[in-house]
Amino acid sequence: MIGKLILTVALTSLFFLTSCLKEAKTPASTCVTNTTGVPTSAEIADLQAYLTSKNITNAVQDTRGFFYTITNVGAGANPTPTSTVVVKYVGSLTNGNVFDRNNNPGGEIFPLTQLIKGWQFGIPLIKKGGSITLYLPPTLGYGCSAVGSIPQGSILIFTIDLVDIL
Repeated sequence: MIGKLILTVALTSLFFLTSCLKEAKTPASTCVTNTTGVPTSAEIADLQAYLTSKNITNAVQDTRGFFYTITNVGAGANPTPTSTVVVKYVGSLTNGNVFDRNNNPGGEIFPLTQLIKGWQFGIPLIKKGGSITLYLPPTLGYGCSAVGSIPQGSILIFTIDLVDIL
């Protein structure tokens, strides 16, 4: 008798638990691992909503799923995806918190191949001396990984000055 009662209680609890799980809605901001490397329509919509909320009307949408504004195109040749670049930059979140910036007055040296996809795609849009602001969806940034003070699934905003191409 006690065994049947325990089984009944266990099954009833399991039923209610699974019912609650099925009804729970996943918030749009919940990070979903994206293995395709292509930003989802939800990520792009979140970026568009951010730009609209900040009245950023001059951002261009790249076909690869990020937005950018070029302040100064620069001069000379564009870097290639395999270039090593010298950049000055500031990285921030949509709430305005700065999570990274270069500390070297002359800029920081990076091989583009070792950087996040958003930088690999965005920096070649300008030339030496150029300036760009990148608005990156999580897939082209750090995705579902929390990195330092960057929460998982974050939209990233980078203002980048291309000092030199090595």
